Amino acid sequence: MQRSPEMHPAGMARAGLCVGCGSCAERMRWDRDGFLKPVTAAAPPTFAQQCPFSPTAANEDSIALDRFPEARTADRRIGRFEAAYVGHAVDDPFRRNGSSGGLTSWVAAELLRNGAVDGIAHVAPTDPASGRLFAYRISRTLDELSSGAKSRYYPVELSQVLHDIRATPGRYAVVGVPCFIKAIHLLRRVDPLIRERVTHTLGLFCGHMKSAAMVESFAWQLGTEMERVRALDYRIKDETRPANWYRAHLDLQDGRSAEQDWWHFADGDWGAGFFQNPACNWCDDVVAETADIAFGDAWVEPYSSDGRGTNVAIVRSKQLKAMIEEARAAGRLSLEDVDAEFIVRTQAAGLRHRRDGLAYRLSWRQGRVAPPKRVLPSAALPIRRKLVYRMRYWIARLSHPVLRLARATGLPRLYSAWARAMLRLYQSITWSQGRLGRFVDRLLPIAEP
Repeated sequence: MQRSPEMHPAGMARAGLCVGCGSCAERMRWDRDGFLKPVTAAAPPTFAQQCPFSPTAANEDSIALDRFPEARTADRRIGRFEAAYVGHAVDDPFRRNGSSGGLTSWVAAELLRNGAVDGIAHVAPTDPASGRLFAYRISRTLDELSSGAKSRYYPVELSQVLHDIRATPGRYAVVGVPCFIKAIHLLRRVDPLIRERVTHTLGLFCGHMKSAAMVESFAWQLGTEMERVRALDYRIKDETRPANWYRAHLDLQDGRSAEQDWWHFADGDWGAGFFQNPACNWCDDVVAETADIAFGDAWVEPYSSDGRGTNVAIVRSKQLKAMIEEARAAGRLSLEDVDAEFIVRTQAAGLRHRRDGLAYRLSWRQGRVAPPKRVLPSAALPIRRKLVYRMRYWIARLSHPVLRLARATGLPRLYSAWARAMLRLYQSITWSQGRLGRFVDRLLPIAEP
């Protein structure tokens, strides 16, 4: 039997189950690894019911059933939904300005434009002097909203915008990753004011969350220091290149800039798990199953090669489905209907990690702290798959202390050398390239990465 963590933010953090959403605290601060953690002397009385990783909080199935009881389709992998699409925004400038097909920003803007909401809580760049590169804010105009387009693989939290929503009457939409949207809906259950004012939720598909240390690592590898970084674009859009060829761009305080393709970084393989939040090991929601609508990248051909960007979207709210169909008929959105199988194919690696991989990770935690999940603990996997999940776990766990050592010694190359060695080992297990990879192929059956 698994023990439950102490029902307090500090207890959840010690158990590796605090994702840093900020729904339980008025203030957050950085920890030594570059994650945001609550500053609170006492847990809110409803903490056990509102923390998204609490063992006693409602799970995604329960929340979705309560919110979308008449959904046309219920799929165990992507949840309940009314419709699913692949496509992009036709209205300018949404697709051009977004990381993908521009649908997230389009829906947020349309909710503002038609008066369905008075404000959108979303992530946008902020002044580095604040100690953060990105933060949640509430946008009340289309111009304000437009500056928050694009992906942000950086720690953010909800405490300030929740304070603002409580302080200012109105209707609000919140944009966020699955665990943040779950936190909002759990909070809506125990806080009547949030229930009244947060009327829409827009979810973002999520592989896992990164710490701020990833920016520091990228800066080192581009020949600069974190203190000199003024702004960061994680995914520069270039229509001449495939959409999945990520390229990071740093703007520096002295006016210079630096950029590089992710695959040239020592830790640029997203799936390897560098700087992953520990709580993400225990999450089973890839596609924001509790959100009114959720968006991801169409990571299948021919869409992944289209540098203009293409979204997949899962619509769970009848109201938002009607809004989207009206815009589609008017030619404002270019969309094709797809089914659950198509969505699953676009997120195949993430879903394997949150199903097979989660079941395996849960099997390690028997007798230790772990939240109850919708998959059962199981070690019934091929050896090579087990090695993949073990490698990801240890890369995530060790990348922070190794970076701290490099920082303390003033030797950034110590971290990058370690990261390159770990990446080579990881890729030798997941790929069939190079002498080590071919050797692994001879020893073990080939497994999907």
